Amino acid sequence: MKFDTKPLVSAMASIMVMRTIKNELIPHEFLSIFQSGLDHLSRRFSAQFTIVIEEFQGMARNQVFEAAEIYLGTKAATVSAERVKVSKSEEHKKLSFNIDRNAEVDDVFEGVSVKWKLICIQVDSSRIRHYDNDSSAVAEIRSYELTFHKKHKNKVFNSYLPYVMEIADKIKQGNMAIKIHSNEYNYWSRDVKFNHPMSFDTLAIDEKLQREIVNDLDKFVKARDFYRRTGKAWKRGYLLYGPPGTGKSSLIAAMSNYLHYDIYDLDLTVVGDNRSLKQLILGMSNRSILVIEDIDCTIKLQNREEGEEASNNGHDKVTLSGLLNATDGLWSCCSEEHIIIFTTNHKERLDPALLRPGRMDKQIHLSYCNFSAFKQLAMNYLCISEHELYEKIEELLGQVNATPAEIGEVLTKDADATECLQDLINFLQKKKMIQEEGKNEANVKEE
Repeated sequence: MKFDTKPLVSAMASIMVMRTIKNELIPHEFLSIFQSGLDHLSRRFSAQFTIVIEEFQGMARNQVFEAAEIYLGTKAATVSAERVKVSKSEEHKKLSFNIDRNAEVDDVFEGVSVKWKLICIQVDSSRIRHYDNDSSAVAEIRSYELTFHKKHKNKVFNSYLPYVMEIADKIKQGNMAIKIHSNEYNYWSRDVKFNHPMSFDTLAIDEKLQREIVNDLDKFVKARDFYRRTGKAWKRGYLLYGPPGTGKSSLIAAMSNYLHYDIYDLDLTVVGDNRSLKQLILGMSNRSILVIEDIDCTIKLQNREEGEEASNNGHDKVTLSGLLNATDGLWSCCSEEHIIIFTTNHKERLDPALLRPGRMDKQIHLSYCNFSAFKQLAMNYLCISEHELYEKIEELLGQVNATPAEIGEVLTKDADATECLQDLINFLQKKKMIQEEGKNEANVKEE
C-alpha cells in the first residue's frame, strides 16, 4: 500500500506560512502580552502554588534559602537524579550533601506532599557586579521553588517552613566544630577547635549525678517558650565545686560536647573594668558556655557588704557588682541559650550573692571517687566491666578519699587488668594508712 505524503507536506507548509505571518505581522509586544495573559490564566486555574526562595535578600544571604539547602541535604540520598553535590569545610565535622541544579526532591509533611526544585540561572556578571574587572565572568543566580497544592498554603507557611528552619538549625548546630575562645584583655582574641574527647559516656562521676545533670541540660535546651513566657533570660548557671582532681574541667567538656556549645574561657585577671567585662559577655555567640574557673582566687571579688569602692582604692577594676550585672542583669537578656559555669575548690569562700538561685541555678558537688565512678574509669582505661578484685576496691573506696584523677593515674599503665587493679588496691591501702595516721596525730593534738 502506497502512503500519500501530499497532505502531510501541505500541512507543514501551512504551519510555516502561519509562523512567518505571526513573526512578521504581529508585533512582539503584543505576543508578550498575549503569552503573559495565557500564563496568568494557567496559574489562576491551576491547583498548584509555588514559593520562590531566592539565595540573597539584598546583599545578605537569605536564611530560608540556607535552611532549605541544609534540610534538602538530608534528602539527597532519595533524589532520583544521577548527580548529588558533596562538600566539607574545616569548620564542619561531617560531609554535607546537596542536590544539583534543576534536581527535584519530593517531601511529605503531615500528609502534605511538596516538591522542591533548585533553579540555577547563569548570567553575565557584568550585569550584576564586576569580579576583578573581568566583565566576561559568569555568575549564577540560585533559588529554590517549593510547589504544593494551594489548599495547603496555610500549613506550609505556618508549619512546614518553620519545621524546615528548625531541622536545619539543629543539623547546622550538630555539624559545626566546637570552638574554645579565650580573652586577651578586653576582647576575645583566640578561637581554637575544641577537640576534647570527654563525653557523658566516658565521664567518671556518680551515675545518679550524671543522669541528673543530663536531664537538667535537656530541660534547659527545650525551655525557650518557658523562659519567654516567664520573662526570664534564657540562661542557666552552674557552680561546680569540690577538691582538685574531681572532674570539674572534664564535666565542662562533656557538657560542651553534649550540647554542641562553644566554650568562652574568661580570665578575669586581664579584664580591665566592669564595662570591658560587659562587652566581652555581649560578644559571646548564642548557644555557648561561659566558664570562669577558680572564681574564688582569680581576682579578689570583695564582698559587697565590706564596700567595693574602698577595696579597689578608686581604680577601675572588675567588681562583684559588675560581674553580677554582666551575668545576671538587664544586659544578660541580649543573647540566648547561655550556660554560665563557675568552678571553685572552696565554696565557703564565695560571696552569698553569687550563689543565689537565678545566678547559680544548680550547684554540683564533685567529690572523691566512689565505686560507680571507678567502674567508668575501669571501662575507659582497662575496657572491663567486672573483675574479681572489684569487691575489695569497692570496700577501700568507702574508706579512702581518692580523686578520680588519682585513680586514673594508677590505671594508666602498660599492664594487664589484674596487675593494674592490684596496683590500685596497694595504692588505696597505703593512702588509707596515711589518712589514719593523720587522724591519730590530729586527735593527739586535740587532747
